[in-house]
Amino acid sequence: MSDDIVSTEWLEAHLGSPDIAIIDASWHLPTAKRDPKKEFLEAHIPGAQFFDIDDLSDTASSLPHMLPSPEKFSSRMRKMGVGDGKRIIAYDAAGLFSAARAWWMFKIFGHEDVAVLDGGLPKWKAEGRPLEDGQPLKPQERHFTARFRSMMVRDMKDVSAALKSGSAQVADARSATRFRGEEVEPRPGVRAGHMPGAKNVHYASLLNADGTLKSPEEIDAVFKASGVDLSKPVITSCGSGITAAILSLGLSLTGARDHSLYDGSWTEWGSHPDTPVATGD
Repeated sequence: MSDDIVSTEWLEAHLGSPDIAIIDASWHLPTAKRDPKKEFLEAHIPGAQFFDIDDLSDTASSLPHMLPSPEKFSSRMRKMGVGDGKRIIAYDAAGLFSAARAWWMFKIFGHEDVAVLDGGLPKWKAEGRPLEDGQPLKPQERHFTARFRSMMVRDMKDVSAALKSGSAQVADARSATRFRGEEVEPRPGVRAGHMPGAKNVHYASLLNADGTLKSPEEIDAVFKASGVDLSKPVITSCGSGITAAILSLGLSLTGARDHSLYDGSWTEWGSHPDTPVATGD
């Protein structure tokens, strides 16, 4: 396994370890009509705390779940008992969908010791591993030091400049039909299509059928087949910055280091009146 992912076997063997903090970072598209908090209370990995992606955001922004301030993130983590010296393990209820967003958030706030559970809660349940329900015990608060790494995130101005100059490639994690503009966007007021020059790397193409990540060699091949040169800078994007983090995780597994994430992603780009939009392949 990599420093960035752990197996279900590894996590069960380390349940209860004082240096491990487990977080359930489940999040679903509004169209799914699922309540991740309710599902967490019904069944979660023992010792896990719920990592609320919508709450852990800049709630003053009109865009969904944009990065919060370092101060807000530190405060929330401290109250969750997630702090310095802890190895953080993130999982979600889909296998791998939103846990990578939590992984990326910890990385951007300077906490390197964080990994994603390979296969997530579905694999954990399928293997008959232990679960608990109800509200978890209130953890002892722990200091969290946030050190914001600005080079890991990009805004609309950065992405526009990169596409015009060719200084970085944009990898779009949305489905091929959304990328080509053949599908109505799930958020009102957002145009269909993609950024001119972007490459389509659907996040699901990095995953096996059971929700686990493909090997670094297979992930490398997926990016290359999509026209992404891993020797050059890459900006990951998606609908709202969630599944773009799966591409970022995949890039890290391949050894690529020069990559960042467009936090506003297509929700921002597609709703802005002055940004160019392309359709088709």
